[in-house]
Amino acid sequence: MGSKLKVAGWVAVGAVAGALATMQLQATARSALSPLPLEDMQQLAAVFDLVKRSYVEPVDEKKLIRDAIGGMVSGLDPHSAYFEGQAYKEFHEGISGKFTGVGIQIEMEEGLVKVVSPIEGSPAFRAGLQTGDLITRIDETAVKGLNMDQAIKRMRGPSGSKVLLTVYRKAENRTFPVTIIREEIKTKSVRSKVMEPGYAWIRVNQFQEPTLRDFVEQLKEIFRAEPNLKGLVLDLRNDPGGLLDSAVGISAAFLPKDAVVVSTNGQIAESRSVLKASPMFYSRDGSDVLAGLPALIKSVPVVVLVNEGSASASEIVAGALKDHKRAIIMGSQTFGKGSVQSEMARLPMPNTSLKITTARYYTPSGQSIQAKGILPDIPVDETAEGSPYAALRLREADLDKHLINGPEADKKDAAREKAREEALKKLEEANAKAKDAKDKDKPVARLPEYGAPDDFPLQQALNRLKGKPVVASKTQVERKADEPKPN
Repeated sequence: MGSKLKVAGWVAVGAVAGALATMQLQATARSALSPLPLEDMQQLAAVFDLVKRSYVEPVDEKKLIRDAIGGMVSGLDPHSAYFEGQAYKEFHEGISGKFTGVGIQIEMEEGLVKVVSPIEGSPAFRAGLQTGDLITRIDETAVKGLNMDQAIKRMRGPSGSKVLLTVYRKAENRTFPVTIIREEIKTKSVRSKVMEPGYAWIRVNQFQEPTLRDFVEQLKEIFRAEPNLKGLVLDLRNDPGGLLDSAVGISAAFLPKDAVVVSTNGQIAESRSVLKASPMFYSRDGSDVLAGLPALIKSVPVVVLVNEGSASASEIVAGALKDHKRAIIMGSQTFGKGSVQSEMARLPMPNTSLKITTARYYTPSGQSIQAKGILPDIPVDETAEGSPYAALRLREADLDKHLINGPEADKKDAAREKAREEALKKLEEANAKAKDAKDKDKPVARLPEYGAPDDFPLQQALNRLKGKPVVASKTQVERKADEPKPN
């Protein structure tokens, strides 16, 4: 990793969920940079003065400055952000995997709270909140006009207390209330079970501080139950990412020692590195948590399940195991977040930090995942009938200001837009069928829980491990990144 780069990083999707590596960056002398643009700085000062003197109501000077900082950073790309106060606390609590609240990862979109991902097993998850939902009111307070810090504060409260969220679901074009009971969220990021004799399933729903140790313990339990394991399914579906060292460690569990897991490249020297399957890249205390694993883990057949919600750390693991031909990747094309964000915590004000994009990351073969993602070896749909709503899910290439890998025409992807229109039509038809005179708000049936007996992709993964026929998707097509789009 190099002496200049201290790994304490995380990889995730969305403004709150994440980044790829945390670094301690050496100070760069001002003389090494281009001169400050004085005319633009004068423009900023002039606007500040006009707003302060002329706005309809008195304004807080400190708030104006904080908003200017936030706007400067958020205008760079979808993943850079400035944190202070409660948002700073929330950011670091999300990494630790323990906090009190409703259990959602959020970002702000057009003045509303957007659900990046409900945390699996949380009150919000049990209440049915979904990725992309927009929260318009928190109790009796309209979200419009609140900043992220204020919105988070209103959603927080004592464990056992209630909060009423008003939710707008774009895909279904409807608004509905959800009452959620707050509780302490202790996210368990790893689950596993023996599906049948000789075959097991292990799921990582986010890469957090305890994840690697929990992953190892779950693997040990699997091998205690099945010492002659014949096949393992590693489930990374809808995993938005998390800590980098956990992702490297989980990859290292399956790879030969010192195999390349991921590399990063950016403008400054500290952002250029190669991370390998070695304790120095995934151990924080010098011990090798992987040392006690059975040797069979290096050779047991593995299938990795991914989908459009698998991002960053998930893509690092899938990309490493795919490039080293250590696993078969099944599912659908992943999210495509291939940028590195670094936390700059050395700011003058306490309880503030800057998370800024400093590099891109690459798979062992040198492939950039940015705005493209990992392509499955075997595309598999969500159900036997297909994936009717997959086109409605956002990916990195859909986000405003996302990094591109080359010239990108400013045109909409006609095929993508058509697929979205068809998916929305199917969803509306399904909603219409689900409604009846007695229950107009009857919801559309949800997909089976991951790991359940009727989990279609999981069954196809087990079929692959057992040498049985797999029902591969006949409709999935690769979504290209950063290429001229058709008219």
